[in-house]
Amino acid sequence: MGSDRRKHPAKCYIDGVLGGGVVAGRRIKLAVERHVRDLERADQNDPAFPYRFDRKAAQRPIDFIQEFCRHSKGEWAGQPVRLEDWQQFCFWVAFGWVEKDTGYRRFRTVYKKVARKNGKSTETSGLGLYLLVGDGEPGAEVYSAATKKDQAKIIHGESVSMVRKSPDLSAELTVVKNNISHVASASKFEPLSSEHETLDGLNVHGGLLDEIHAHPNRGLFDVLETATGSRRQPLIWGITTAGVVTKASIALELEEYGDKILRGIIRDERFLPLMWDIDEGDDPWDERNWRKANPNLGVSCKLDDLRAKAVKARETPAAQNNFFCKHLNVWSNSRSRWVAVERWDACRRDFTLDELAGEECYGGLDLSTTTDVSAFTLVFPRDGGLFLAAAWYWVPEENADLRARRDRVPYPQWIREGHIEATPGNVIDYEFIEHRVVELAKRFRLREIAADPWNATQTLQRLQEKHGLKVAEMRQGFVSMSAPMKHTQALVLSGKLGHLGDPVTRWMWDNVSAKTDPAGNIKPDKEKSAERIDGVVSLIMGVDRAALRKAPVNPYEKRGLLSV
Repeated sequence: MGSDRRKHPAKCYIDGVLGGGVVAGRRIKLAVERHVRDLERADQNDPAFPYRFDRKAAQRPIDFIQEFCRHSKGEWAGQPVRLEDWQQFCFWVAFGWVEKDTGYRRFRTVYKKVARKNGKSTETSGLGLYLLVGDGEPGAEVYSAATKKDQAKIIHGESVSMVRKSPDLSAELTVVKNNISHVASASKFEPLSSEHETLDGLNVHGGLLDEIHAHPNRGLFDVLETATGSRRQPLIWGITTAGVVTKASIALELEEYGDKILRGIIRDERFLPLMWDIDEGDDPWDERNWRKANPNLGVSCKLDDLRAKAVKARETPAAQNNFFCKHLNVWSNSRSRWVAVERWDACRRDFTLDELAGEECYGGLDLSTTTDVSAFTLVFPRDGGLFLAAAWYWVPEENADLRARRDRVPYPQWIREGHIEATPGNVIDYEFIEHRVVELAKRFRLREIAADPWNATQTLQRLQEKHGLKVAEMRQGFVSMSAPMKHTQALVLSGKLGHLGDPVTRWMWDNVSAKTDPAGNIKPDKEKSAERIDGVVSLIMGVDRAALRKAPVNPYEKRGLLSV
């Protein structure tokens, strides 16, 4: 790619992406920009950023792999592994960032998505050996992990070949069946799969998860992640190509999570997402876009081979799906977001709730199951077709930490910052929510509340009969939700739905997918939506009631029937 070799190869890649000389997709550009932004934060001694960049730490795994690891197959069999600029960028960022106080590695999880034939298994095999013997961890336990034992052995088997082809590694490491051991440090490297009889007792320093898209759930990932607690600087390194989407897919969960980090929707300084794929709207048949998913194009990934597969894909629907998944990194049946979060962000307005005290408003209430998030949104109609919205959220206090680990969002932080209220106990306290809604009804001129009666019948009855609030049932089907959902969308796209920019609603907005029936009606698709969307559902219901406030009144309801 014409790199200036006076610079470090990783820096050449960074500069090429930023300057446009390297073809890269949106998410790799964001990953590069995140790294550069973090360098600036470190230089400015940002107190909220307790990390520094250590060039020596960044270089160590690169040197180790290129000095000691050799290819075992194909045209480069027997030759030393040479990491391309983009591969060096991965290790440079993943290993270079360390804690200021301890010097231990910053990133604990790396999610790397790249198309087939781009060398990810080879480099990961070298990484496993580095974590075993080059990372300075006494008694290190490193595992190559997959759902099937044969898949887990792919990375580990390549590592075994690297040991046998290197006099230096052979002198330090012992290979016995499926175990690579380093006697001097009492460390071991083994393949691991969910087929094992027991996964108890692990003390993981390095977990290398292969082809995460094939994992049916997060079980194996959780086993490895929870087994790192006693390590100083553990690393979970997951690699995958795209595959078929399922709701329980850990790969899709990690991808959505990483995407939110890159776009600033949530913050996690310990998670490094690196995703090479084509962008939404790209022409999949334009060869210029192929490098976005295939950064090793022209090296291990051959252009002629991709061209041949593209020709076949154009003619055969089944081959087309495989080409998009495996070579362009597009998820099969992947969800599409309802409205881009950037459009939601553009609707943020500067106002306070005190300014709205006593004003007319309409509510949407979405009560959760006993352990999930409950949401209440007030919508204030203003002149000129403008609506202002504010939201309140509740979760059980005792489950906040567990929920944070499950949903990978900072519930405890949001509670501390006042964006979510924690109700006492380990299940949602509906009476607590009831009293809060009544307080808000007194603070504002609450005309009506819309709510789905499922899971909320008793609370709705009490709000209506005990507290005198007007409640309208609004079920979550196409008939009830289509018109208000389309109206909410139109308000956001036209900039007429102002909000305070709270991070919980922003997160939920980015999770929403829409489901369409044959008649063109839409509703929120909870099956394909990523994670929680309760706040958006409550917003849509509130918009519906507020929009109906100016509906013409039936004259017979006002003055009754006349007799002639």
